[in-house]
Amino acid sequence: MENLGILSLIIPLFIIIMAIITKDVVVSLLSGIFFGELVIHHFHPLEATIALLDGFVGLFAEGWITKTVLFALLVGAIIRLISDSGGVNAFIEYISKKEKSIDSPKGALLLAYILGVVIFIESSITSLVAGTVAKPLCDKNGVSREKLAFVCDSTSAPICSLIPFNAWGALLLGLIIASIEANIIKGDGVSLLIESILFNFYSIITVILVLLVILFNINIGSMRYAKPHKLEISANKSSNQNKSPLLMILPLVVLITTVPISLYYTGNGDILKGSGSTSVFYAVIASLVFIYLYFVPTKNISHKDYFKSLYAGISDMIPITLILLLAFLIGSVIKELGTANYLAHIMQGNISPIFLPLLIFWVASITSFSTGTSWGTFSIMMPIALSLGASFDIYTPLIIGAVISGGIFGDHVSPISDTTIISSMASGCDHISHVRTQMPYALISAGLASVLYLVFGIIL
Repeated sequence: MENLGILSLIIPLFIIIMAIITKDVVVSLLSGIFFGELVIHHFHPLEATIALLDGFVGLFAEGWITKTVLFALLVGAIIRLISDSGGVNAFIEYISKKEKSIDSPKGALLLAYILGVVIFIESSITSLVAGTVAKPLCDKNGVSREKLAFVCDSTSAPICSLIPFNAWGALLLGLIIASIEANIIKGDGVSLLIESILFNFYSIITVILVLLVILFNINIGSMRYAKPHKLEISANKSSNQNKSPLLMILPLVVLITTVPISLYYTGNGDILKGSGSTSVFYAVIASLVFIYLYFVPTKNISHKDYFKSLYAGISDMIPITLILLLAFLIGSVIKELGTANYLAHIMQGNISPIFLPLLIFWVASITSFSTGTSWGTFSIMMPIALSLGASFDIYTPLIIGAVISGGIFGDHVSPISDTTIISSMASGCDHISHVRTQMPYALISAGLASVLYLVFGIIL
């Protein structure tokens, strides 16, 4: 594909702006994908349409995409089973009686925040567990699901990048080591990654900002107008009496603990080399098997109702899964358009060393925002940024931190990001509403991070 220049950037921005304006993600993504295919195929409508359809089907040829889609669908089944068994109501009742400090607007969000910090193994699991556990408490205490989605999203990828003993760390470490082996930079990969955590300014600021938002009930922008949902109590309340909160807690414990075990297994004994998509897929399967073996024999749900809830939960997730698939498809279209290469080309002009960390942060942010992927941004930007940093003799951990921060910020605010979509899904929040309400907070964190990258570009 020839170099499309600014057009390669206009197409993804068109999708993002259209999605925010129309609030219809599916139509926006489909129109953007078609527009992209039209450009790629020299404005032949029939060829563009066929390429769109073939591209959609071709997504399932990628094992990690298929596993991620199944994860999204089966997560709905887990949530539905826990709810239909009476586990959610039992958990709320237990919290109301035993933990008065948690049964409050601030307590419900703090619970989601703490879970987000503690569960740093995989960003999807972090958002899922925090959203599932805190959503009924937020509904009960009049906290909007938009605010819950903001907390879940802001303590998923940022925390995973700050505590990199997970697949995130494995990817970043691999990229750093690749540059060391290519003699682009010098040093020890592990040491450089750990030192770069101090310069991951966006993630650090975001984690602190979220805590301040919770403690002081800070509502800015569209968040001020977000409406809370009413707590939905099951109609068969009498049958849910004397149920144990373990009906909700134990399946989630199985879900969480299966992930590191699966990472260890798929990494052949090295948890850092494990497959994240495979691990979360194994985790939801293990959780569903556990739910059946626990719920059915104890008569908390019948065999027939188990499968009825399973199918209903999968059905609940079909709309969000469609968005997820389209987000993956636009990612492949944008790659073919050469958006990332165009942004990298802009970066490789005449740059003052003082501004280099800041510019790396910005370009990584735009790349991630436009493509909807932080991991893809890391893979593209890390070699380029480290090479530029080495040529200007910039402190290497600062450069690494700028790439990571930019990748996470762009991914954080992009409506086509899988982590943004999963946070909306886990919180039961409208996707575009989540994007709109989260944006002002993310921009504050990015603004402060920009200042710090400029300051450290000067002093280091």
